Amino acid sequence: MYGFLVLLGVVTVVFFLFNVLPGDPARMMVGQRADEESLRAINRDLGLDKPLTTQFVMYINDLSPLSSHEKFDTEHYLYLDDEKYAPYTELFALGGDKVLVLKYPYLRRSYQTKRKVSELLIDRFPATAILAITSIFIACVLGIFLGIVAAVNKGGKFDNFVLVISVFGISVPSFFAAIIIAWVFGFLLSDITGLDMWGSLYTLDDYGNGEYLSLKNLILPAVTLGIRPLAIVVQLTRSSLLDVFGQDYIRTAKAKGLSFYKIVVKHALKNALTPVITAMSGWFAALMAGSVYIERVFDWKGLGNELYVATIKYDFPIMMGIVLMMASLFVVINILVDIVYGFLDPRVRVQ
Repeated sequence: MYGFLVLLGVVTVVFFLFNVLPGDPARMMVGQRADEESLRAINRDLGLDKPLTTQFVMYINDLSPLSSHEKFDTEHYLYLDDEKYAPYTELFALGGDKVLVLKYPYLRRSYQTKRKVSELLIDRFPATAILAITSIFIACVLGIFLGIVAAVNKGGKFDNFVLVISVFGISVPSFFAAIIIAWVFGFLLSDITGLDMWGSLYTLDDYGNGEYLSLKNLILPAVTLGIRPLAIVVQLTRSSLLDVFGQDYIRTAKAKGLSFYKIVVKHALKNALTPVITAMSGWFAALMAGSVYIERVFDWKGLGNELYVATIKYDFPIMMGIVLMMASLFVVINILVDIVYGFLDPRVRVQ
């Protein structure tokens, strides 16, 4: 229920925010030389000739999987247009010509390409998901390992070195790190070693006829995107383990003569990972939403790059669709994290 209320709030803010921005969607779609009749027809089709509150009702109705529509009145603002909403399933009549429909959320069409926003998101989402998952995997595995070693060697040279590097990783802006890494590894070292390490997701085949997924090009953008969460994981793992090492049950485990491996991995680490998972859940959703700079620098064909292009062209439906999709990811990921808490800490299930 909280997740639903959050999404409703996001939808409301996004709708009214983008509707106060300057720009004429009708002219964006047909060009500056369009006649007035064409502009009126497009505004009528988009519902822009109606009051803002009516437009909001239309938008909510379009987004909702269960929506009410007029079946026969083509002039009604809730008309069941096959071109817009197909495929859909009519559930039952609501009285008169109104019907309740089960459908996919309709996110409107791009002003520039006339393509459905939902289709574009489906095409671009896998690339961003691959980048974000790889980045968070690198950050978690390497960050937890370095955090454990730093906590075990508290006050040593390695501990101090890890702390300095993690602070540096948190401090460097993503766009700056992307430019530097792309320049060093994508140009300088590529010229020296002859290796193609650029970060574009797709590469022409050997004959130059098509494109294919080149996983080797995932390295640079994934590492760049994972620098900041890696630094966070290192510091959280280290500080959490140091707190856990001072607990009574750890001293009891040591008194029983358990091996160092069992004490760290089976007792201390499990309880120390709770704050790490909390941070990583937020960071994963943030990586999905905040990879705009990384994708742009490395020419990665994902949602971030698409959002940048849509912003430049004032393509509001694409911008709104991407923002709503990222907000939904935040809500879903937070719910999943609450479920994972129950497995890591039985006290959460009791509460």
